Amino acid sequence: MDHRIGNTLAICSAIGIVLLAVQQTTHLLPGSKKMFTFDRERCYGVVRAGKNDCGTAKHACAGRAVHDADSDEWLMLPAGTCTKIVGADGYSGTVW
Repeated sequence: MDHRIGNTLAICSAIGIVLLAVQQTTHLLPGSKKMFTFDRERCYGVVRAGKNDCGTAKHACAGRAVHDADSDEWLMLPAGTCTKIVGADGYSGTVW
């Protein structure tokens, strides 16, 4: 009987630790969304060729940038990051 209680306690503790880790690192459980919300902005002119986040007037898909640091190509970055990057053209004002 003592082994059953010990095993049950160990299994419940392991499940609790796993659920806590999942809540802290993912969006799967209620309440974890608050940790991951942050404002984002489009940062133009800092993209490497082939690493852009979305389409432009030149093309419709992500990953199609032809030149490094093209002023029309953008990356979605946390708000305020673009102003810290040397060579960035700023952002469009679209904050998500």
